[in-house]
Amino acid sequence: MRRDTIFYKLFKQFPGLLFELVDEPPPEAAGYQFESVEVKETAFRIDGVFLPPDNAVSQVVFFAEVQFQKDEDLYHRFFSELFLFLYRHSIRYDDWFGVIIFGSRSLEPSNTRIHRGSLESGQVRRVYLDELGDLRQQPLGLGLMLLTNITAETEAMEAARFLLAQAQQQSEQAIIELVTTIIFYKFSNLSREEIAAMLGLITEEPRAIREAKEEGEQQGIVKGERSLVLRLLSRRLGNIPDALLSQIQALSVERLEALGDALLDFSTLADLEGWLQGEVRG
Repeated sequence: MRRDTIFYKLFKQFPGLLFELVDEPPPEAAGYQFESVEVKETAFRIDGVFLPPDNAVSQVVFFAEVQFQKDEDLYHRFFSELFLFLYRHSIRYDDWFGVIIFGSRSLEPSNTRIHRGSLESGQVRRVYLDELGDLRQQPLGLGLMLLTNITAETEAMEAARFLLAQAQQQSEQAIIELVTTIIFYKFSNLSREEIAAMLGLITEEPRAIREAKEEGEQQGIVKGERSLVLRLLSRRLGNIPDALLSQIQALSVERLEALGDALLDFSTLADLEGWLQGEVRG
């Protein structure tokens, strides 16, 4: 499951969701704008930056990082990205706050000593989704986050049906669409029709309209997959040469997913070149 893509959709649709994880949200929380920001002249890309409105009394910028796999370099990268961003925008912002979202506490880097000053400063909140409690006791937005962390199909479907019922009661169409998207990402072996049936969704749109929508959604998925894979490659290998970028751009969504799995074993650009050459020979 590509959780980075899901959380991008969540924060883009509901930027206020981040502030449900913050003990003291800013008064202007509803006016913040969410962006995924690339820091120029580096291979850094910050998962989420929440920019305050221009009229905010205090210009506090919030940073979000979502982590669902073990990465011992996470804090090195997160704080490097954060402070480099502040350096580039030193005139604009006068304070910052970071939220790091882990699937579980076991995914946190083992050695936190070098960054203990920042982690214990009161400017960073670490969130462990599996410790937030029952999904049914949370606001809808946090419920969506918790849904991404459920691996068992039966449990995930039951949780999804609960969230759908709540969203339908509140006429939250965006929540309904995100629930179905999360389940589609989690169980890609199931067709959309199977997922709709399991969730109790009924669609009566004409087939032509439905197929047109699905085609557009598929194009969006391909674009999102390619963007995510390129981002992960940049983090792991640094700047990717244009010639290799062109080959990656030509990959199908299935081969992009294969590259997304394979890149975890890459350590140099030569590994990427070898993998792409294998694709050409195949």
